[in-house]
Parts: sequence; structure tokens; C-alpha cells
Amino acid sequence: MDPELYNTLRHFADSWGLLAMFVFFLGVIVWALRPGSRKTHEDVANIPFRNEDKPIAPHKADPAQD
Repeated sequence: MDPELYNTLRHFADSWGLLAMFVFFLGVIVWALRPGSRKTHEDVANIPFRNEDKPIAPHKADPAQD
């Protein structure tokens, strides 16, 4: 690889590439914590407890057996 190209790419990654990754990271955090996502997060968090009172019937557990 051409040393000049390597230095150019490394300079870009050290400056603008790092800035782009940081902005992407902040965007993911803001998207995950947005006010409208509370219901979705609560629903996903309660998945293990959906069949807590009564386990699912064996014939409904695997639809491939039908």
C-alpha cells in the first residue's frame, strides 16, 4: 500500500471517522431512550413472564408438529 494513501486514510480515521462513530453512538442512545419507546421496552422486558400463571400447551409450543 502506498504510504501516502495510508497516512491520508489514517488521518481521516483519527479525525472525521472518530467523530462519525461518536455521533452514531449518541444517535443510538437518543433513539433507545426516546419517550415513545417506553411501551416497547416494557413489552420486551416482560417476555419471560408472559406464561407465568399457566405454561403454554405442548401442542401449541411447536407449530411444525401440526
